[in-house]
Amino acid sequence: MIRGNPENLRMNFRQLDLNLLRVLAAIHRTGSVTAAARTLSLSQSATSNALARLRQFFGDDLFVRSPSGLQRTRLCEQVAPAVVAHLLSLEAVVTGLEEFVPENSRTTWRLSLSDLGEMLFLPRLTAALRQQAPYTRVANISVPAAAVATALQAREIDCAVGILQPRHRGVLTERLFREQYVAITNPAWKPASGGRGASLTREQLATAALAVASPTATFHSSVEEMLVSMNLADRIVLRARHFGALPELVTSSDLMAIVPAMYAASLPDVKRWTLPFAPHYDVHLVWHASTTNDPAQHWLRNLLQELFRRGARARQGM
Repeated sequence: MIRGNPENLRMNFRQLDLNLLRVLAAIHRTGSVTAAARTLSLSQSATSNALARLRQFFGDDLFVRSPSGLQRTRLCEQVAPAVVAHLLSLEAVVTGLEEFVPENSRTTWRLSLSDLGEMLFLPRLTAALRQQAPYTRVANISVPAAAVATALQAREIDCAVGILQPRHRGVLTERLFREQYVAITNPAWKPASGGRGASLTREQLATAALAVASPTATFHSSVEEMLVSMNLADRIVLRARHFGALPELVTSSDLMAIVPAMYAASLPDVKRWTLPFAPHYDVHLVWHASTTNDPAQHWLRNLLQELFRRGARARQGM
């Protein structure tokens, strides 16, 4: 890199005409002073003069002539790519026309999913990203449901998926699908009385030993509300912190667990039962309005909607 006293370099940079960096980027891109002048709508003499000033500032030739055209010096190869990248970023900020190329992007996506969302959504999302945007990365950030709006505003996360309905100004939501709860048991389980079909009555539930999950980070509280309304809360013999614990519990015991239907459908070796008065809930995609026009964020939301939406409409928090 440029050598010399750091303070002198900083002083020189403050005096540098930043338009010269556009010339550096153009010559680096085209490999020709003439072509660079044409792309910048400058005369060749003006472009040559700008290159001379750049050489003086950096104390380096930057480009040297060879039989095959201009060759970049080692210093130029260190400096010019960073200049090009920053100019592109600045152009994107000013024009709002930043291009997002998923197959080349190295973005790290920061999502907020519950433990259940991680099990249900991450496999399909990751498979799609590995195919369409193979260099991107994904991080699932643990954020309590009540803090999602704040995390979105602070850009700690890009978006969230779950039972979320934040009412904060600037937060947008879109319903991905409506879900309901079902019961799961081991395949040999049978109700103590009544019919033996796939639907349970209140009376049959009243004889079952129930297991429910109560994740602290989400709003999966409607199961207990349903059981309270049916005077069946006393049938709960086990409360787990996570849905992931329930399948093995029911397959190895006589317990009946109440879980979302989408989750139940993904489980092998369990029997599924329809519940009376089963509560429904909506799963939303949530993001901050400040990222609506961000090309990378827009692409990710479109992918999530393509993978999981069953009918939706965006709504902005007031």
